[in-house]
Amino acid sequence: MKMETKVLLSGLGFPEGPRWRNGRLYFSDAVAGKVIAVDEKGKSEIIVEMDDFTSGLGFLNDGRMLIVSMQNRCLMCLDPEGLKIHADLSKFTEFNCNDCVTDAYGRTYIGNWGSKSPEPPSDSTCIIMVTQDGKARVVAENLHFPNGCIVTPDCKTFIVAETHGGRLTAFDIEPSGDLTNRRIWAEIEGFSPDGICLDEEGAIWVANPSKAEVLRVLEGGEITSIIKVKKTNAYACSLGGDDGRTLFICTNQFFYGKKSSGRIEFLKVEVPGVEIP
Repeated sequence: MKMETKVLLSGLGFPEGPRWRNGRLYFSDAVAGKVIAVDEKGKSEIIVEMDDFTSGLGFLNDGRMLIVSMQNRCLMCLDPEGLKIHADLSKFTEFNCNDCVTDAYGRTYIGNWGSKSPEPPSDSTCIIMVTQDGKARVVAENLHFPNGCIVTPDCKTFIVAETHGGRLTAFDIEPSGDLTNRRIWAEIEGFSPDGICLDEEGAIWVANPSKAEVLRVLEGGEITSIIKVKKTNAYACSLGGDDGRTLFICTNQFFYGKKSSGRIEFLKVEVPGVEIP
């Protein structure tokens, strides 16, 4: 089956951290410091603007949005009264914070670059967990550029893309939120996994910018589908749409470049995604 994407939205700086929620795709335009929502017809709305790069997004059970402020190294919360600091992460890492996932208990797991530049190599670094009430602590260490991440629907497994490690790494989630039983979920030659999302069969869609593609990967490393993007590159993905079968892909020609080449592309796939907060 030929799998070609269509463009939903263009003229973006660097789209990142996509999350489908309540009929719209929410994402960060990282270099523009914006969070934007777009529906399936391409109608978009700026939700918030910040004086910093934006990255990972999450939602608490009461509907409040969480936003990673990269250079300020904070997790922000969009309250009805406005944008506030939910947790200061600066004492846990000196490098840019990055992607995140929020689980059904309101716990947010956040990675960081591990170096001043996103280019390899980077030093090993940590995953920071922020509780629903804004308390932060390190729950995993010795990861190489922890990037896109997911939590399984039962909130028992955390999986993170180690971009500079060339693998997806899984942990058990303890009732406390701590991460244990570290293991390799998938390791593939020529792999630089970035943003990821999970489908109902337990497979993970992975943006692989080293080859301008998005892969559907099973635990153990078997690849069941490959989507190539043309004249651009893929950095993150999310499943959504009315039936959960639309794969949205954040693409860009230039990594954190100044030109507005960023796009949201999409196509239909067979297996729907799982709902996450």
